[in-house]
Amino acid sequence: MVSQSSNKYRFLFAGGGTGGHLFPAVAVAQKIMSIKPEAEIMFVGTRSKIEGKVVPKLGFNFKSIWVSGFSRKFTLKNILFPLKLIISLVQSIIINMKFRPKVAIGSGGYVSGPAIFGSNVMGAKIILLEQNIYPGVTTRLLEKYAREIHLSFEDSKKYFKRNEKLKYTGNPVRENLQRVDRDEALKSFNLSPDKKTLLILGGSLGAASINKAVAENLNNFNNRGIQLIWQTGKNYIDEFKKYSSEKIKILPFVDDMSLAYSACDIVLSRAGGITIAEILKLGVPAILVPSPNVAENHQYLNAKNLFDNGAVLLVEDLKLNSELWSVIESSIFDNNKLDELSSKALTIAKPEAASVVAESAIKLAEEE
Repeated sequence: MVSQSSNKYRFLFAGGGTGGHLFPAVAVAQKIMSIKPEAEIMFVGTRSKIEGKVVPKLGFNFKSIWVSGFSRKFTLKNILFPLKLIISLVQSIIINMKFRPKVAIGSGGYVSGPAIFGSNVMGAKIILLEQNIYPGVTTRLLEKYAREIHLSFEDSKKYFKRNEKLKYTGNPVRENLQRVDRDEALKSFNLSPDKKTLLILGGSLGAASINKAVAENLNNFNNRGIQLIWQTGKNYIDEFKKYSSEKIKILPFVDDMSLAYSACDIVLSRAGGITIAEILKLGVPAILVPSPNVAENHQYLNAKNLFDNGAVLLVEDLKLNSELWSVIESSIFDNNKLDELSSKALTIAKPEAASVVAESAIKLAEEE
């Protein structure tokens, strides 16, 4: 049934597959609701991916479409791709006919393609969010339909054809991510405030190369009195939990990132869009190890841009075993270096990104 709602504040969000595509959209949706509590919001995604689990728990309406990405290598799944694409386009148009969004926000990932195309067919104004320096294929395909494209990196502009649509806004981050007292944060992990602390992140699933390199340097950490908050990821917790000790806190997943970031002197992490936005917002010194297993090598491009601007340290995945310890040792005990990294990160940060996109979406919804 077609929506009979006269509420002009109807927003459709489409994006997911990974947290990097989903959580910026969630940050914007939550900001819209805080500004316009009467707003109606719907997320479109894939039920089997992260959005299918997270979005309903947050209290937003969620509709699933049948779609999957096209593998760059030949797989049997690619045979189904044309069928899934056609079905997902039909599903998306039906969802948009019923909901009739005034504005649709695409945050990337293959699921956003059909959903945002359907919104455009039904006359919604389109906003796109791009988390990486090199725009994803979905963002590039949808560029012609967008009224606005919000970028996380200013250097992304050279990859687009329509400069007038581009806004260097930053990557939206949830509002509740804040610095807290360092000693209190360390206390929550049962760690000493008198020792240096390294936070290790490999994403929710984990990063095999980072975990392996950390494990191989445990004697070095112990000899120099460095404490670890080590998020192994759920895929690796069984392999590495044996190293847990009074000074090494091993977790499959860190629930409270505000505490984790506040407790550490420096973070060792992959270079995904969310992590970068978070460390910039809080000014956390960071050593980034880009994943080599991502499309268009976008993590390396993200990290290299920040490294060139003096905001992070960079270790390539292939050089992790040979370079990791020297980079950590030369930075974690150098308070001037840590302060310099923090200062540069805060200079580049765009902490108001969620507010800027939310206000822009509301303004477009109010247009006749």
